[in-house]
Amino acid sequence: MSSNKNIRIAEGFSTIVAEQPVEYVERKGIGHPDSLIDGIMERVSTDLSIAYINSTGKILHHNVDKGLIIGGASDATFGDGRITKPIEVILAGRAARSYQDINIDVDGIAINAAKNYLKEHTRFLDLEKEVIFQSKILKGSSDLGDIFDRNIDIPLANDTSFGIGFAPFTNTERLVLETEKFLNGNSYKEKHPEVGEDIKVMGVRDMNDISLTVAIAFVSGKVQSSEDYEKKKDEVRHDIEEYAKKLIGSDVDVVVNNGDVKNGKVYLTKTGLSCEAGDDGSVGRGNRVNGLITPFRKMSLEAASGKNPVNHIGKIYNILANEIANDIVKLYPQIKECNVSIVSQIGRKIDDPKHLDIKISTEKRDELDNLRKKIYDVAEQSLDNIAYLTQEIVNGKHTMF
Repeated sequence: MSSNKNIRIAEGFSTIVAEQPVEYVERKGIGHPDSLIDGIMERVSTDLSIAYINSTGKILHHNVDKGLIIGGASDATFGDGRITKPIEVILAGRAARSYQDINIDVDGIAINAAKNYLKEHTRFLDLEKEVIFQSKILKGSSDLGDIFDRNIDIPLANDTSFGIGFAPFTNTERLVLETEKFLNGNSYKEKHPEVGEDIKVMGVRDMNDISLTVAIAFVSGKVQSSEDYEKKKDEVRHDIEEYAKKLIGSDVDVVVNNGDVKNGKVYLTKTGLSCEAGDDGSVGRGNRVNGLITPFRKMSLEAASGKNPVNHIGKIYNILANEIANDIVKLYPQIKECNVSIVSQIGRKIDDPKHLDIKISTEKRDELDNLRKKIYDVAEQSLDNIAYLTQEIVNGKHTMF
């Protein structure tokens, strides 16, 4: 094991989030346009990585993290609906198109990846008639390609940036994350096919009181009237309340589709997606790699989805920081909160960051001194094993949003 001198461990400098009087937490669900394009571009990166390995024996340089969804137009009415202007999906970024005498069909791979992702994560979208796909992926720059291709055991960082991670989740964070997963789970969709994939959950905790504001794109073909809509919306609200109580053990105030006008305009879509009627999506505008948007926490603004899994620390360090934080709190439950920050330098080995900062909050202040060496070892071992992350990312073990 190497000896890394750039790891700093210190006491947390503020009241932990769980004990602060107010907390906001947001999650954009899998059908939100920002999440859809995150998922699409991550699939493009994964499929390119696999194609590169199959063709050349290694992953070639790429960063396909600049995709865009341009919303279409629709006419959704109770019991029916149609798309009047197709949704556009634009795939952008940079990727190697050849290696020695081997050519790689980057555009074909990318468009197939986008179609397959949408096929797997939406139910009512006609990919042939209602979506237009364009690949604008170009060849990468020679300097970044050179850094990527240097023949060393440990990759060199593609960028100078930082990754952020924290653990454990607060009750509010767990509730927001798991509520969206519950509503978008297969079993719930079988029971309530009218609930579309485009779901956004906003949690607010004021002292011990938690409220959820949930936006759900209802599927017009599964809702027959205004009365049916109100009935089904009320059932969903009740389900969320019951689920929340089981999850965190206390009552939660839940509002669904607060923008509705009773017997008037309501959140109704043909596909269960808001991007059918004008809502757009861009990579990196949604959830962080832990699945949440947490303004009361430190966060990186990196768009992790689509970045290459070999040496782009905008992806790797954000995953690693969360892994280190979670490993530490699992091993040492006396730690109430752990925050991890890692910063790189372009061209520097990824297992040797410029700096790795760990902030620890414990019940008793003197406990940190007893844990310092153990925490250091966890971080150092994670850095020594960082190369394993690449294969785990390609295998889909880590979510980016």
